[in-house]
Amino acid sequence: MGFYAPAQIIGCARDHGVEIRAIDAAHSDWDNKLEPGDSAPAVRLGLRQIDGFREDWADAIMKARNATFTGDAAQKIEALARAANLPSRALRLLADADAFRSFGYDRRQALWEVRRTPTDALPLFAAADARELGEEEDPLLPEMPLSEHVAADYQTTRLSLKAHPMSFLRPLFRREGVMSSKQVRDASDGTRAKVAGVVLVRQRPGEGKAIFITLEDETGVTNVLLWARDFEKYRRPVMAARLMEVHGIIQKSEEGVIHLMGAHVVDRTAELGRLSEDHPTRIQLSRADAFEHPQQPRENVPRGTHPRNVRILPPSRDFH
Repeated sequence: MGFYAPAQIIGCARDHGVEIRAIDAAHSDWDNKLEPGDSAPAVRLGLRQIDGFREDWADAIMKARNATFTGDAAQKIEALARAANLPSRALRLLADADAFRSFGYDRRQALWEVRRTPTDALPLFAAADARELGEEEDPLLPEMPLSEHVAADYQTTRLSLKAHPMSFLRPLFRREGVMSSKQVRDASDGTRAKVAGVVLVRQRPGEGKAIFITLEDETGVTNVLLWARDFEKYRRPVMAARLMEVHGIIQKSEEGVIHLMGAHVVDRTAELGRLSEDHPTRIQLSRADAFEHPQQPRENVPRGTHPRNVRILPPSRDFH
């Protein structure tokens, strides 16, 4: 199961009752794998899902699991780093991917800890089993918002098991009269609609008289059909948007196939910046509100933004 597991496959697995388990330094191998579950096998995501992570680091981690890691979370991280001889970059990638939860740390706490975990050998004459880290007072880091967790998941592993980004943006789009994919499925044939979602696929089959776009939100997918004449009119937002809004008419065939016949396209990629904690217009949600990594056009990226925030959702599969 070493294939890349995109968000839509994760959603399909959930729809069929298959448990998907997050990447974890204590349990994940390089490849995705099956683990015993309550009533059926569960899928454990592999370390290969982490952007930039190396297979030899994963192999070293798998071999180091024969060692016994005891003590508090910081001791366990340090013990893993030393047993697997991991460089600082490997530890930061694991922490950034939220892979130390079984050690007792969430993403922000782990990132704080790995930055003070030395990866060099102990100084000469130091005891072989001495801890390198001194005790430190609790830094009292603020809790990382769920929306920011989800954005970081997609920035590091290209998917999230926590929630979908559109669920955080739903209040904004609801106020604008934008339908969800579920509402599109439930609507009548011929209904005028506005739909927004993450762009999964852009296709131009055959002679290219029509462009098919698949948008995904927290409730499912909407298939958009855009005639070539309209594509030429909206070429830039169609090709650049990672979060796209389409206006059109819902068309339902006798066979049950549903399309939104697009007539107007808007690039809403900039709204993904609202998932960041420090965004000036970030949507405020209650803890009960739950919440996937495009390339934002440069003109939509606020000045002074961290470069990683340019990538929120993984690239779509597009025609050229």
